[in-house]
Amino acid sequence: MKELIINCGSSSLKYTMFNMPEGTELCSGIFEQLETKDAATFTHKLPDENGEMKKVITKEEFKVGASHTDAIEKLVETLLDAKFGVIGNISEIEAVGHRVLHGGDKFSKSTLVDESVKAAIEECIPLGPLHNPANLKGIIAFEKMLPGVPQVAVFDTAFHQTMPDYAYMYALPYEYYEKEGIRRYGFHGTSHRYVTKRCLDLLGNPEHSRIVTCHLGNGSSISAVVDGKCLDTTMGLTPLEGIMMGTRCGSIDPAIVTTIMKRHNLTPDEMDKLMNKQSGMLGLSGTSDNRTIEQRAKEGDARAKLVESMLCHELIKYIGGFAAAMGGIDAVVFTGGIGENNPQYRTRVADAIGFLGTAMDEDKNHVRGEEIDISTPDSKLKMFVIPTNEELMIAQDTYGLVNA
Repeated sequence: MKELIINCGSSSLKYTMFNMPEGTELCSGIFEQLETKDAATFTHKLPDENGEMKKVITKEEFKVGASHTDAIEKLVETLLDAKFGVIGNISEIEAVGHRVLHGGDKFSKSTLVDESVKAAIEECIPLGPLHNPANLKGIIAFEKMLPGVPQVAVFDTAFHQTMPDYAYMYALPYEYYEKEGIRRYGFHGTSHRYVTKRCLDLLGNPEHSRIVTCHLGNGSSISAVVDGKCLDTTMGLTPLEGIMMGTRCGSIDPAIVTTIMKRHNLTPDEMDKLMNKQSGMLGLSGTSDNRTIEQRAKEGDARAKLVESMLCHELIKYIGGFAAAMGGIDAVVFTGGIGENNPQYRTRVADAIGFLGTAMDEDKNHVRGEEIDISTPDSKLKMFVIPTNEELMIAQDTYGLVNA
């Protein structure tokens, strides 16, 4: 069956079409600059001769002030196009799977969309004010475009709902949790779940397992996973908490927020922008591009070196802490753009946690962007690079629910 997987952001719409259950990608693409005063852009890709989604079929300006609904109409038109399309009739789309940012504590797994699910997504808008409204727009638009076609919501927060209260609670007055849901939720859940599943396959699906999954990209988070279930994670109420990221500061002394606001007379929105958009790697080095930082560090740039050292220190600290919390550790997984493509970080981490029983194969470690066991055969602690595939995870969930 053909499934359309959708990720509606606040100003973008990403899509991938799969043939299931094989998991074959038929096409993918993205609409950007939606809901803005600028002309939206549209990129559509088909597989090349190796089956990789690298063949750009069209990249064009689409429409000034385009909405998500406009993008969905253009998408369906493209899917049906005689030259660029992959279906002959709209009825070939048998299911639509949606990435939804925030499910609060209402959803611990993916679910078929009905009126109650839409209402719950809307109730979670205060927790995901940028993304949940866009996610809901996508669901409603596809209901109108494809009436009767089942839709599935896959929540970024769902994987982390297995965390115990001592891991997700903050030491604030309890009423903030009871009345407003202020607690740790975690994000990148679909990615952490996908690489956990692959890691367990590579380990031979043992009865008991303790894994640390490191999703490292422009946004980064680390999770402690025991027997396939999340025990703890670094992101919190929002994706701002945890390790330093491309433009996000990560965890800082909370008093820094009020100190800077008072000294510089900043509004809450201005402070929010500073921490989310102007900090992290960008704030320290002037760029959020890890490839640029890597090159500058090789050339001796002090701030680039500082970023690398800070990030590695935080990685080591969280991996070690999670290993203690789990009562041991069997594997570390690196995924995401940085995790999959920066051998130097992996080497520094492996050297630092050698006391836990890891031994790295340096030749294998220099492979970039491929699934590989980068530890030696006799390493007690296994280390894997596993490219994430959130879209495939959503497609698998969608297939399972629609055919249950």
